[in-house]
Amino acid sequence: MAAGSTSKADEGKKKARIEIIPLIDVIFFLLATFVLFTLSLSRIVSVPVTLPVAQPPQQQSNPNDTTIYLQVSDEGTYYWKQGQGNAELISTNEIAPRLHDYRRSENNPRVLVRGDNKARFGAAVFALDEVRKAGIEQVSVETVSSATGK
Repeated sequence: MAAGSTSKADEGKKKARIEIIPLIDVIFFLLATFVLFTLSLSRIVSVPVTLPVAQPPQQQSNPNDTTIYLQVSDEGTYYWKQGQGNAELISTNEIAPRLHDYRRSENNPRVLVRGDNKARFGAAVFALDEVRKAGIEQVSVETVSSATGK
């Protein structure tokens, strides 16, 4: 045979190729296995810490307290309480005039909006809107529910 000619047996054969993608998959698998194995060998040691326990705020009995406590009930009714006095049931129409009078009479008006155990969000938002309309800037929402009319 001549040097430049190929035989019929050589024509059907393809050149061997090295596929890199399966090799990359195997390398990543080995790397992930190695990382997981080494992480399982290390012992995580923690320092015991004694955390403080939160205490509910204690109400201070201040006879000069002029804060308005506006409570929303589950029935959509409102209770008005000034300072340490007794809460009184008020209608929705009475909220705005009372807040305006309170703002005019106090140098530093403060309102705390609170709710009972089943108060609805819409009624509380209405109370907050009325406080905002009255121009009172110091307003808070109590995060602990209380009994109705307290």
